[in-house]
Amino acid sequence: MEDARDRARDRRLLLKHEVEEFLFHEADVLDSRRYEDWLELLTEDIHYWMPVRRTTTARELDREFTKPGGVAFFDDDLATLRMRVDRMLIGRAWAEDPPSRTRRLITNVRVVAGDGRGEGAEVTVASNFQLYRTRLNSDEDSWIGRREDVLRRVAADFRLARRHIFLEQTVILSQNLSSFF
Repeated sequence: MEDARDRARDRRLLLKHEVEEFLFHEADVLDSRRYEDWLELLTEDIHYWMPVRRTTTARELDREFTKPGGVAFFDDDLATLRMRVDRMLIGRAWAEDPPSRTRRLITNVRVVAGDGRGEGAEVTVASNFQLYRTRLNSDEDSWIGRREDVLRRVAADFRLARRHIFLEQTVILSQNLSSFF
C-alpha cells in the first residue's frame, strides 16, 4: 500500500517539475525575445485570452472579469499571435521599436487537474506572475496577476493549449500592451 502511495506522490512531483520547467523555459524564451521559438511552444488551437477586470461590490464578484466572447484585452488564436510576432520581428510594431526589456517571474505553480501522461493528455495549471518591462530610457511597467493554463502533451513535451490571464490591475497605466504574458 505504501509503495502505491509513494509512486503516486513521485508521479505528482515529477509532473509538477515538468510543468514548472515548461513555464520557466517559456518565460526565458519570451524574455530573450525569441518569439518564433515561443510560437513553437503553442498548440494549433491555442486560446490566449485576457479579460477586462472591473471594480465591483462584494455582491457582484461574479462580474469582476468580463466573460469569454465579451470585451477583452486579448482574445487571440494562433493566427493572431503569429501576426503579432511578425509585426514585432519586421519592425512594424511601433510600441516595440526599440524593443522592450522584460523579465517574467512565475511562482505558485499548481497542477489543478490532469496527469499529463500519454500523447494528447492535458494538464490544467494555475500560476502567479509578475511581468516587468522597461523601455526606452525611463519607461517602466509592471503587471501582476494569475494565469490559468492548459498544457497538452505533444510527443514527449508539453505545449500551451490555453492561457487565461487575470491581471490584478483594473486600470492599465502603461502606454500599450505589446508584451506576451
